[in-house]
Amino acid sequence: MPILVIKRFLVLALLFGPVILAIPLLFLGRTKVTRSASGQLVHGERWGALMWYDLLVAQMGHAGPTFVKLGQWAGSRHDLFPDELCNRFAKLHSNNSPHAFKHTKRVLEHAFQKPFDEIFESFDRTPVGVGAVGQVYKARVRHNLLPPSYLEAKHHRESQLPDAAQRIGEELALMYEHDEERRPTAAVAIKVLHPNVRRTIGLDIRIMRFFANALNALPGMKWVSLPEEVHQFATLMFSQLDLRHEAYNLARFERNFARRNSAISFPRPLLEFCSKDVLVEEMIDAVPLKYFLRLGGLDYDARIADLGLDAFLNMLLIDNFTHADLHPGNIMVSFYRRTTRTILQNLLSRILAHFDPDYRLSAQYKTGIIPDKMAVQELLSKKDDKRAWHDELQQMEEQGYLPELVFLDAGLVSELSPKNLRNFLDLFAAIANFDGRLAGRLMVERCRSPELVTDKAGFERTMEHIVSSVKNNTFNLANLQIGDVLSEALKAVREYHVKMEPDFVDTVLSILILEGIGRRLDPDLDLFRSAIPILRSLGHRMSGDESQLAMLRENASWKNVFPMVKLWFYVETRSMLMGLTNSPERVDAFIRYGWLSE
Repeated sequence: MPILVIKRFLVLALLFGPVILAIPLLFLGRTKVTRSASGQLVHGERWGALMWYDLLVAQMGHAGPTFVKLGQWAGSRHDLFPDELCNRFAKLHSNNSPHAFKHTKRVLEHAFQKPFDEIFESFDRTPVGVGAVGQVYKARVRHNLLPPSYLEAKHHRESQLPDAAQRIGEELALMYEHDEERRPTAAVAIKVLHPNVRRTIGLDIRIMRFFANALNALPGMKWVSLPEEVHQFATLMFSQLDLRHEAYNLARFERNFARRNSAISFPRPLLEFCSKDVLVEEMIDAVPLKYFLRLGGLDYDARIADLGLDAFLNMLLIDNFTHADLHPGNIMVSFYRRTTRTILQNLLSRILAHFDPDYRLSAQYKTGIIPDKMAVQELLSKKDDKRAWHDELQQMEEQGYLPELVFLDAGLVSELSPKNLRNFLDLFAAIANFDGRLAGRLMVERCRSPELVTDKAGFERTMEHIVSSVKNNTFNLANLQIGDVLSEALKAVREYHVKMEPDFVDTVLSILILEGIGRRLDPDLDLFRSAIPILRSLGHRMSGDESQLAMLRENASWKNVFPMVKLWFYVETRSMLMGLTNSPERVDAFIRYGWLSE
C-alpha cells in the first residue's frame, strides 16, 4: 500500500506542480469594485487570479474522480472559497473514458444472480452518461424479474379523512377505476461504479489528510479547519461509493411525496437488485430542464417554477430531508393530461381540504393521470428549433397537458441535526424580526470555532446591514432576490472566518440554487405565495403530532416561535388581500408599513 500511495502522489505532483508554480498569478492585475444589491462595495477578482482558477480547475479535471468530486463539493462552499472559484468548480466535469462493458456485465450478473441474457430483454451497451465514479446505461428488465411491489401505482395516498369524505373519495375511485395511473415499466436506468474507483479514492483521501494536517499548521489556516473538511468530504465520497444509499434516498423521497399527490416524481429504485456497485431505477421519459431554461417554456415556465419551489419547501420545512444537488442537470419535466377522475377529484379536494389540510399541498394532483411519452418525444424532437418548440408547447397547453417535475441523482441529501434545527429556529426568529445584529451574534456564538472569528462586532454590523436592506428596500417578495441576500451573507461568513456547519451551508446553497432556477423560469416568482400551503401543513402537523410537538418544545421557545406565527399571519393576510387587488407591491407596502415597521 505505501508504494501505491507514493506512486499516486508522484502522479498528482506532476499534475499540480504547475498550479503551485503559478501561484504568483493570484496577485497580478487590479480588482474591480462594484456595488451589491444591498449597497455594499464588492471587490472583484484580479485577472491573474481568474487565470489561476482556470488552471486549477483544468488540472483537477484530469486528476481523477476524487478531485472532480472535490471540485464539485468546493463549488458549493461559498462560505470558504471566492465566488468566482466556486462558479468554476461547479462546472467541473469528469474527463473519464467509459470502462469496459465486460466489467459492467460481470457486476450485473453478480447483482441479479443470473446470466446476463436472462436478465434483460434489451440492453444499450453504449453508456448514456459517464461520471467521475460510474456510468449509466438504458435497458429493459425481463418482466418476470420485476416484483409486484415495484409495479404498484405511484402517488398512492393513504388518507385519514373523516368517514363521509372518505366514502365520497372511494365512490369516485370506483366510478373511474378505468383511469390509468403512473406505474413503473420494465425500462430502467442502471448506474455501475467504475472498476478500482474505491482504491483510487482511498489513496487520494490518505494524501489529502496528510496535506490538510500540514496546511492546518500554517498561520491563518486554522479557521478553515482543513482536517475536518477532508473528513467531511471523505464521508461524502464513501457514501457515494455505496449506491444503496441513493436507492434508499429515492425510496424515501417517493414515500414523502406520495401522500401529497403532487406533480413531483422520483425514479423508483428496484431495491431487490441494487448493491454497492449497482443502482437499478425506473426510467422516466422526460425533457431536461435545460431546454426550458434555454428556449423558454411559455406559460409552463411559471408552473414549473412553482412546482420546484413547492417541492423544495416541502422537503425543507415538512420532511427535513432535502435533495442537496438540485441543479438543472438533475431536474427533468414530463407531461400528463388530467382524466375525468382527476378533474372531479380536484374539485372534491377543495372540500376535503377542510377536513385534512395536508390533503392539498400542491397546484397539481396526480391521482388517475395518464402520462404521455409521445408528448415528451415530440417536444424533444423540436429542441433545435425555438419556433417549433414554442409551437409544440402551445399545442400541448391547448390539449390540456400539465407539467410534472422529475428529480434525479438523489445521492446527496441534507438533514438538519437537532442542534442545527435549534440554530435554524433561532436564526429564523432573528431574521423574521429584522434583527440583523442578533442574527450575526447567533451565527458567531454557534459556529464551529467562535474564537477564530476575526471581528465579531464587524460581522454583526454587516449582517445588520444586509437584513436592514431587505426590510427597507426590497420587502416586496415578488422582487426580493433571495440569492443575492444569501450570497452576501456567505461572503460575510468567509470574510470574517465564521465557520458554519456543512448541513447548514447545504441548506442555504440549495435555497440559492432553487431560487436562481425559479427566477430564470419566472421573474415574478412569489416565494410567499408558495409558502402558504406549506406553512398551513406545518401548523397542522405540529398541532396533531405529539412527536413534532415534543421536538418543538425541546428546540424552540415562544420567543422564536412567535416570529413564525407572525410570518404565517402575514402570508395569510397577504393572500387574502391579493384576492382584492392584483398589485403585490401595494399589498406588501400596506402590510410592511402598517404592521412590520415597528
